[in-house]
Amino acid sequence: MISEEIIKKIRPGAKIKVYEGKTPFEGLVISRKHGVEPGATFTVRAILAGVGVEKVYPIHSPAIVKAEIVSSPKKVHRSKLYFVRGISGSKIRRKLDVSL
Repeated sequence: MISEEIIKKIRPGAKIKVYEGKTPFEGLVISRKHGVEPGATFTVRAILAGVGVEKVYPIHSPAIVKAEIVSSPKKVHRSKLYFVRGISGSKIRRKLDVSL
């Protein structure tokens, strides 16, 4: 279960590390949906072996052991960052001012 403090910090543009069991999945949060209600989710995108991988996590999932915010941008001008699917990592870093 994720703590309330971390839930507030999960927002688009943040780099997050999500633990489901032993192995973490580290990537960029590209969307957050439905606030903090029971069906709330967030989507994390990472590049693994040259392929873009996205995972959608329910915020209140008991399968999530721990979540850590690695870095967070000062300001993001969009609530959904779906445009990062089509651009390279260096362009994402420049646009969001975040290290990937």
